[in-house]
Amino acid sequence: MDIKKHLLITGSSQVSWKDAITSAITEASKSIDYLSSVKVLNQHAKINGNKISEYYVDLDISFVIDTERNS
Repeated sequence: MDIKKHLLITGSSQVSWKDAITSAITEASKSIDYLSSVKVLNQHAKINGNKISEYYVDLDISFVIDTERNS
């Protein structure tokens, strides 16, 4: 049986929401092993003048806990 843990993270990008999601997952995978799924909870953006200057995504990422790991 797999045991999963969930983390809420926020990603950002000056390009798009998709890029914010991809960048956040890439960064999270550098320090978290066994990432298994992601759920987009919210998307929002910063407006500067008349255009979007920054895209933000709130994500629920989950990873499998390694029960065989030595403490």
